[in-house]
Amino acid sequence: MFENAEKTELSSLGEFGFIELIRGAFPLKLEQNIVGIGDDAAVIKPEEGKNILISTDTFVENVHFDIMYTPLKHLGYKTVVASVSDICAMNGKAHSVLISVSFSSKYTLEALEELFEGVRLACDKYSVDLVGGDTTTISKGLVVSVTVVGSANSEQIAKRSGANSGDLLCVTGDIGGAYMGLQLLEREKRVFLEHPEMQPDLQNHDYIVGRQLKPEARIDVVKWLNDSNIIPTSMIDISDGLASETLHLSKESDVAFAVHEEKLPVDQDTYNMAVEFGIDPTTAAMNGGEDFELLFTVDQKHYEELRNHPDITIIGYAREKSMKNQMISKQGNMYDLVAQGWKHF
Repeated sequence: MFENAEKTELSSLGEFGFIELIRGAFPLKLEQNIVGIGDDAAVIKPEEGKNILISTDTFVENVHFDIMYTPLKHLGYKTVVASVSDICAMNGKAHSVLISVSFSSKYTLEALEELFEGVRLACDKYSVDLVGGDTTTISKGLVVSVTVVGSANSEQIAKRSGANSGDLLCVTGDIGGAYMGLQLLEREKRVFLEHPEMQPDLQNHDYIVGRQLKPEARIDVVKWLNDSNIIPTSMIDISDGLASETLHLSKESDVAFAVHEEKLPVDQDTYNMAVEFGIDPTTAAMNGGEDFELLFTVDQKHYEELRNHPDITIIGYAREKSMKNQMISKQGNMYDLVAQGWKHF
């Protein structure tokens, strides 16, 4: 994608030269996007009969990612995935992203090219165009902000506020893997800082490391739901932890949820790593963030269609608000749900 000598100072290219470099690497491909990088604003054509969906995410070095074990290509990919996942959580489809990057002088042209190579790979994977953004320098670190634009039919939009008592509570994929991948990466970072001559021990843990560094958005499930004429009554993506997201749905929909511990989908590598770290696998599943799976509710009439789906698990149900949000343990005991995952402030 990019061809330059190593460690090129960005000042040698200048802001507009860098923008032109990015512009050349991201030609518009979708008919919704009329004008992209190079003008004062992008021009996006609304799709007839659909509502526009917009979301923004910001990633700050040493808060949301650690450059010691996060390849910039993976970071660029992940920032797009996280934003596309927000559109998925509204039962929509993303088509455009704008990316703003603020960076210190330690970041060379080649470093930013690597970041945008990851962006390009994600844009290709999820069929979205990069249509604009901004660049600026800061005194320290790296900050990436992504705005994503998508659309959905008005009658198919899934908000957090539509769950009804009796609805099934479902989750896609498996959960807790990204959290345990992070624990492993942090452990190996500590070992490296103490013993720089030692190589990171990540062997046989590609899955959970990948869940942390290179997650995927569940556009496949959104497509399946739409093709199956199943409209979630509420939906959210799992960025801050399953318990936290369940409580969000509870608050916005004014219902309570019962979650069955035995139904939680946990990958074997996630389970084994949690045990190795002395962490209850259920705690990892309920409170680990950044899985970017979808948590949603549907009417019970769709039970037969959902129960045989290979990548959707029914983990509980909605009930009257007065009954509280609780987990039913494998032993049949009831525990109040408490969010212990990521806190933004």
